[in-house]
Amino acid sequence: MSKEIENKVHLGKNVEIEDNVKILGESFIGDKCILRAGTVLIDAIIGEGCIVENSRVEKSEFGQNCKIGPYANVRAGCMVKNNVKVGAFVELKNSSIGDATKIAHLSYIGDADIGDNVNVGCGVVFANYDGKNKHRSKIGNNVFIGCNVNIVAPVSVADETYICAGTTVTKDTEIGDFVIGRVRQENKKRKNPKKD
Repeated sequence: MSKEIENKVHLGKNVEIEDNVKILGESFIGDKCILRAGTVLIDAIIGEGCIVENSRVEKSEFGQNCKIGPYANVRAGCMVKNNVKVGAFVELKNSSIGDATKIAHLSYIGDADIGDNVNVGCGVVFANYDGKNKHRSKIGNNVFIGCNVNIVAPVSVADETYICAGTTVTKDTEIGDFVIGRVRQENKKRKNPKKD
């Protein structure tokens, strides 16, 4: 397999590029980056010391020392700061992500502004489309978003908010709120368990 690097691409010093990598358009790759096999970068800015593993980044910018992938899809309009993790099967679109935020896996973030040191758990979805229009969400600093949370835009989540797993967030929060919004579990006896 070969590499494809177009003429307008700028490569920094000591960049490691594996086979089957495409760097297209006016992309800028900072010093000491590692681009793993399967990566596609289109008009992307990747800061110093980033690792991109089998992922696609288009018309978006990353700061320094970010970890991207595997299998992340970063669509146009994203501004990602330093020391951010965008993990496996994460999709970003038209969003800003603050320093040291972690989006580990299997989440969709669209039309959102996320602060510093935010934890985004597995299976989090930013519901940004109401069928006619797109809306934005704002997440403050030091927010914990548990697994399987839905953020329904437009909504603003204040600093230090803790959102429990399985919650659907539809209302703004205040600093330090503990947010839980899910149906209480109820266990019922089954008549014929083997036949259900």
